[in-house]
Amino acid sequence: MSDNLLNSNFIHDFIDEDLAAGVNTRVQTRFPPEPNGYLHIGHAKAICIDFATAEKYGGVCNLRFDDTNPSKEDVEYVESIMEDIKWLGFHWEHVYYASEYFDFIYECAIKLIEAGKAYVDDLSADEIREYRGTLTEPGKNSPYRDRSVEENLDLFRRMTAGEFADGEKVLRAKIDMASPNMNMRDPVIYRIMHVRHHQTGDKWCVYPMYDFAHPLSDAKEGVTYSLCSLEFENHRPLYDWFIKEIGFAEPPRQIEFARLNINRCITSKRKNIRLVKDHLVSGWDDPRMATICGMRRRGYPAKALRTFIERVGVSKAYSVVDYGLLEACVRDELNASAPRTMAVLDPVKVVIDNYPAGKTETLEVERHPDHPEFGKETVTFGREIYIDRADFMKDPPKKYFRLYPGNEVRLKGAYFVTCVSFTEDEDGNVTEIHCTYDPLTRGGDAPDGRKVKGTIHFAGPDAVKAEVRLYSQLFDVEDPASVPDEEFEAAVRKDSLIVVENALISPETAKAAPGDAFQFIRTGYFCADKDSTPEHPVFNRTVELNSSFKVK
Repeated sequence: MSDNLLNSNFIHDFIDEDLAAGVNTRVQTRFPPEPNGYLHIGHAKAICIDFATAEKYGGVCNLRFDDTNPSKEDVEYVESIMEDIKWLGFHWEHVYYASEYFDFIYECAIKLIEAGKAYVDDLSADEIREYRGTLTEPGKNSPYRDRSVEENLDLFRRMTAGEFADGEKVLRAKIDMASPNMNMRDPVIYRIMHVRHHQTGDKWCVYPMYDFAHPLSDAKEGVTYSLCSLEFENHRPLYDWFIKEIGFAEPPRQIEFARLNINRCITSKRKNIRLVKDHLVSGWDDPRMATICGMRRRGYPAKALRTFIERVGVSKAYSVVDYGLLEACVRDELNASAPRTMAVLDPVKVVIDNYPAGKTETLEVERHPDHPEFGKETVTFGREIYIDRADFMKDPPKKYFRLYPGNEVRLKGAYFVTCVSFTEDEDGNVTEIHCTYDPLTRGGDAPDGRKVKGTIHFAGPDAVKAEVRLYSQLFDVEDPASVPDEEFEAAVRKDSLIVVENALISPETAKAAPGDAFQFIRTGYFCADKDSTPEHPVFNRTVELNSSFKVK
């Protein structure tokens, strides 16, 4: 865990005050996702805050799945969430499910009914919405609000027994229909759903609402600090009301922080679902997605995500972070940790006319300038090699130091070569470049001390073909979540993925395991994709070498 994640912030200041005053003697947090989708970069902030806070105070952080809506939940999401948290470098004390507490939560509902604090309502969802009022007008009491305790108990038990259809009745808390806080206007706490649950099977046909199950689950587990994003601030009075009415002696304290907002990035679950279902991306782990699994597949290191969240910081102020900061963190981490290799994405053949035909030799190129322990990569050199098409020009501008007729350049780790001629097809595309080499410059230095201004990389005669996927931003608009539905598909960049099918890499790089990261020298950072095999290597561009973004 990075020390920066443990640095003080306003959340820790509140905890310090509580500990000093004896309000709490321990710190227990939890990360409570609903297993109805894949986690995204915004969840990563909550994960870091929950787990790092517990670690700072020698406390406990549990993972709890708030699985109160079985119609949208699945074991697939449970497993993906657990994998994401582990990949980020965090470890929970226990795994819980809100569904483990369904018996307890049900008894809490009975307790509210018996205390005259909850009632069964026959209004439809639309009628409940109409009766609730507006931000400027108070709501109206339901005509069923004054049912007797006995009638409410009977109806609730009959709901539980499956006598009624979905939506026919609900259980509501009886609070205040005139409250300025809309969440306090007799919220629904139980609804009928004849749906099989992924944990409890067919035991239940009534399920608690999130706002009811969540605080009771926190209190049941002994959570001392419920850390959540700012959209739950208006829910805090309801959170506290439930815990108080049920009678917990040591209620958790809810503290809200600003959620993570990143420009040109989609974290809206509804729009992410559309991206997947409309096949605008290849799936939830498409490397252009803001999902944690997508970023992992793209090659973003977990440490880079944690560093990014450290730099963003913890506050209550709304702000939008430039995506370039995340890329800068990724680039910094990979610059320090990724071994170097030479890869040619758009190859053109180079023939060394004065190199002996049929001869090859092996050269060694260091894998990382700051990590000699990474060793060296063996590179094969021969009469025919390949360079990137962008490293040659027939008629170059001034200050172009790469290869062109008459110019001498250094082949990285190999020799000085001079272009003597080239051939092209009927469309003017260069098909072959002819050079001579200086055999005295092996390793990249001339014994006579002459200098060359250009150094380019190459692929040897034993290079392996690879598929390279060049990923970039899925959207150019600053706030893609605000794009109207009818314009959404058009806002997706068609060139956010460019597939290069005939790139050339070294035989060693072709053996990389999925997830292995490299710097393709002079090109960018790449990682082996999960589709990659030694017979058909596939690499994803993680991030380019340079960016205009400057960290302040």
